[in-house]
Amino acid sequence: MRTTATPFTATITGSPRIGPNRELKWAVEKYWAGRIDRAELESVAAALRSDTWKSLSAAGLDSVPVNTFSYYDQMLDTAVLVGALPPRVTGIGDELERYFVAARGNDEIAPLEMTKWFDTNYHYLVPEIGTETRFSLNPAKVLAELEETRAQDITSRPVIIGPITFLTLSKAVDGGPAPIERLDELLDSYAALLDLLAERGVQWVQLDEPVLVTDMLDTTAELAERTYARLGGLAKRPPIFVATYFGELTDALPALARTPVEAIGVDLAAGGISTVAAVPELQDKTVVAGIVDGRNIWRTDLEAALGTLATLSGSAGAVAVSTSCSTLHVPYTLEAEPDLDAALRSWLAFGFEKVTEVVALARGLKEGREAIAGQVAASNAAIASRRSDPRLNNNRVRSRIASIIASGTERGPAAGRRKAQNERLHLPDLPTTTIGSYPQTSAIRVARAALRSGEIDAAEYERRMKSEIADVIALQEKLGLDVLVHGEPERNDMVQYFAEQLEGFFATQNGWVQSYGSRCVRPPILYGDVHRPRPMTVDWITYAQSLTDKPVKGMLTGPVTILAWSFVRNDQPLADTAAQVALAIRDETIDLQSAGIAIIQVDEPALRELLPLRSKDKEAYLRWAVDAFRLSTSGVADSTQIHTHLCYSEFGEVIGAIADLDADVTSIEAARSHMEVLGDLNEAGFANSVGPGVYDIHSPRVPGVDEITSSLREALESVPADRLWVNPDCGLKTRSTEEVTASLQHLVAAAAAVRSDTT
Repeated sequence: MRTTATPFTATITGSPRIGPNRELKWAVEKYWAGRIDRAELESVAAALRSDTWKSLSAAGLDSVPVNTFSYYDQMLDTAVLVGALPPRVTGIGDELERYFVAARGNDEIAPLEMTKWFDTNYHYLVPEIGTETRFSLNPAKVLAELEETRAQDITSRPVIIGPITFLTLSKAVDGGPAPIERLDELLDSYAALLDLLAERGVQWVQLDEPVLVTDMLDTTAELAERTYARLGGLAKRPPIFVATYFGELTDALPALARTPVEAIGVDLAAGGISTVAAVPELQDKTVVAGIVDGRNIWRTDLEAALGTLATLSGSAGAVAVSTSCSTLHVPYTLEAEPDLDAALRSWLAFGFEKVTEVVALARGLKEGREAIAGQVAASNAAIASRRSDPRLNNNRVRSRIASIIASGTERGPAAGRRKAQNERLHLPDLPTTTIGSYPQTSAIRVARAALRSGEIDAAEYERRMKSEIADVIALQEKLGLDVLVHGEPERNDMVQYFAEQLEGFFATQNGWVQSYGSRCVRPPILYGDVHRPRPMTVDWITYAQSLTDKPVKGMLTGPVTILAWSFVRNDQPLADTAAQVALAIRDETIDLQSAGIAIIQVDEPALRELLPLRSKDKEAYLRWAVDAFRLSTSGVADSTQIHTHLCYSEFGEVIGAIADLDADVTSIEAARSHMEVLGDLNEAGFANSVGPGVYDIHSPRVPGVDEITSSLREALESVPADRLWVNPDCGLKTRSTEEVTASLQHLVAAAAAVRSDTT
């Protein structure tokens, strides 16, 4: 028996789970360390879920999303739901231990790969679908959370990753076919789940299908129609809400509208309503209008949004107001930011404020503009304030950028640069190095907290950080690494550190968002024109260099990554903002070179992350992204070696751009993907030096010498020894000193063994 759809008017598509004070992060990490037991972890999680649902319901949402909570990642949760965990973990008896081993690995078992969730800064775990995968439904988590909401008398809606998105984002292993070819099998599990939900009287179920706004599939519309004709045609199911976000639906929208599903979500922050108006079948559907931007932190223009919603109402059977996507991607609330100036505060809306905007718009749509006249007036005043603020237009910065671009941002030919750098650096084949950060020890965290609280002054903090740097330099020399780093003890985050020193940014105190698992970041707010008042890293790097005769890398974050990991102004093209950040980084590279630093690393791990989801937009993005990197790195001499670093992405679509960056050395994630990227680089004509990561730092396991040796020999099949560097996948900030020391000992030993084989 099919459940009758109960109308709803105000919702969000998902919510954060880490806790307003990162309660889940601390509890999970204590559980991993054995400092609390499972019961205490589950108690913290249950309290966070309850508080979230109560808050959303009290704010006025008449449909609250449930099953958006996760101990680590929603794609991993879905793999558990449909019985798609890899065989290497299925023998672990305890389900929570099995879950965390799939996420993080252990001494014997490698974790699932990790990559970015579409074009966001959230990382998801990539399910593996092989010939041994047999889908089977495990609905315990979904059903348990539903019961929790019912006990609180909250009208809830379970949220599940949709079958098309789940399979498209999964990885084929063991010679199996592309996972999407197993769609019909997987739909059996989804049908069984819908049956169970209907049996329990669930009013709505949300199936998330963001892949439908991308070009990842050749037959998107056909798959959407076939999938939801089958699920929508089930005799026993709840009403289905197919949620899409991060882009505009094109051919998939009429395809979905032709199916029996009751509601379709559209991201109006990323696209307009013209496509919706062209689909007459929507006259029988609820359109869930994602008009409040769930990804960025700018206040909604309520006046304009009401107009859009009124127009949309003429094209749909019913309209419900929502965020464009889950508020997982924004901080919890502005209330946690006491240091915001009044003007900037008025321009912003974090997660809680976005919920209030959704509720206000739903009321305005139902009762008319006058019902929310005060909120509309405040919105209009904030927009006018932002438009006229002088911090948003620095003519000197804009003129300098135009002048440099006019004179060119090309360095000398790569061969000439390599010769000049070899004569300066005298490095062996297979030089060893690390990516940048070293463990953030308890002493570092204590010192940072003491500085914030006023217990110590800036001079004492600097003394303590220099002591940490001296220890890291000594450790690297003892280990025998060839190119050293200062370890970045003074940096809280690779983007926030720079944002705190650049004009045009505001660095939040408590604006935490989840990056992956228990890892949280505080994306700064890029609100105005960017410029660098003074050098940002020179003193730290030159101090480190004074402690050793080996080269120490200057460590900078690239302009694209600074944009990707910030909340960026939306009142001008991203390319213009990227150029402003690039100018600041360029000035820093020139100052580092003047201070005698021979190697400068400008990291761009987010290059792939910002790649548009539609093919038609990708070329323009890659052009300005490459231009920004070259603007930031072309101010130094050929004898100064420029490195860059990229990690945790599927690099295929940006391989050509990686080559176009023209960095002298590119270190790149390769351990979890088994050096696959090197063949792609060769096919793209990449001829500079490369350091494929030889072990995965996001797992607590210590790789053996034989394992790293094997990876290096595999890499040598694609890259000659005189262009191959040896390094981990990523920075070592999240690992313990003991893990790092053992892993790097093995890395240096493996490099020496392979080096001897090649000479």
